[in-house]
Amino acid sequence: MATSHQASGVQAGRLPAEEIAENFSDLHPAYDPHEAAVAADRCYFCYDAPCVTACPTSIDIPQFIREIQAGHPASAARTILNQNILGGMCARVCPTETLCEEVCVREAAEGKPVEIGRLQRYATDVLMEQGSHPFTRAESTGKSVAVVGAGPAGLAAAHRLAMLGHDVVIHEAKAKSGGLNEFGIAAYKSTEDFAAREVDWLLQIGGITVEHGKALGQALSLEQLKADYDAVFLSIGLAGVNALRLDGEAMEGVCDAVNFIEDVRQADALAEVPVGRDVVVVGGGMTAIDAAVQSKLLGAENVTVAYRRSRAEMGASRFEQDLAASKGVKLMFNVQPAGLKGNGALEAVELEYTSSEGGKLSGTGEMVTVPANQLFKAIGQTLQGQPDMLALEGRKIKVDDQGRTSVSGIWAGGDCASGGEDLTVTAVAEGRDAAMDIHAALTGAAG
Repeated sequence: MATSHQASGVQAGRLPAEEIAENFSDLHPAYDPHEAAVAADRCYFCYDAPCVTACPTSIDIPQFIREIQAGHPASAARTILNQNILGGMCARVCPTETLCEEVCVREAAEGKPVEIGRLQRYATDVLMEQGSHPFTRAESTGKSVAVVGAGPAGLAAAHRLAMLGHDVVIHEAKAKSGGLNEFGIAAYKSTEDFAAREVDWLLQIGGITVEHGKALGQALSLEQLKADYDAVFLSIGLAGVNALRLDGEAMEGVCDAVNFIEDVRQADALAEVPVGRDVVVVGGGMTAIDAAVQSKLLGAENVTVAYRRSRAEMGASRFEQDLAASKGVKLMFNVQPAGLKGNGALEAVELEYTSSEGGKLSGTGEMVTVPANQLFKAIGQTLQGQPDMLALEGRKIKVDDQGRTSVSGIWAGGDCASGGEDLTVTAVAEGRDAAMDIHAALTGAAG
């Protein structure tokens, strides 16, 4: 008997399991030692290297590449991890093409940068495979800190605080730690359960307890956390998904892209993840591209990304755009959803062409209908569970440069906080820097 998914054209097993497994193999295979040495030899080891300035965590990139060149990848990893404790995951998911590698002198001179991301992965993988943790915990300060959210910002803050001698309790709403690294990044970018293994490795510092199933506004109240701990760090992410605000949005086949990506990442067998024959993804960021590419890799025949502005304004990098196109995804620019067609289950999406004058977007009235039995919404996320006691800036928690909120004793970082791009590497930097400010506040130490 056909399931409701099958009846609407959304079904699992569109491709053989072996083909799907091959489709979801590592996007950037790891270097072997010889390849790493050759890649490291291309670095000019610039003085005042622009790549360091472009890195949100300010990793000393020439130093770690020099250490790889000298045959000391574990030392290179320590250089990386001192600034970015999640350097292994950032090496896999960072848009290096728009950060460190974009400003590489080799890129300017030859159009081919030093592959900094792959070199970073090589070094951190070597160290993690040794099973050792390069940092030691300081003597206990007797202070305790609550971290809400076990995503990149929360993990980075927790590690730095624990290393400085504070006792940390991470409260995480989901059953697994990792945040977007575990649930929100395309499966082909983080293979072999790397996100979970990196969390386990990070926790080797000691002094960190993780309690799952604890969500702010449900099992947790900010008032109680503030009373029970010496400091609180919020890294709750953006859990809400913006709506299309169209009639029929509740019909079968209309889904949130973040939920689809999570389903793929958490699936025991990728061949069991249902996907439409004709898929439309609405949005222009990394989430939209990840959802579109994974739909294609699961066997969707026609996948279209519909973005309301121009290619140049798209949030996803040109590398990500080209990756999607190389997998057979159609990219449509200057179109916005205007209607959903279907009788209980999605059958087509009506798109309206747009124009922009002076930065103001408007519909032109010209329409095109795209067949679709599955639509993924990837038009941004919103803050959920934010306590009334904290001031907002736009739709995020207002923080200063040190991550301090409007309430004394409470800091915030990552996607939930104002300022900075919504990137894993930015979240790590914000968590690390807030931890240093928390440490200074609790001990009187110099920040």
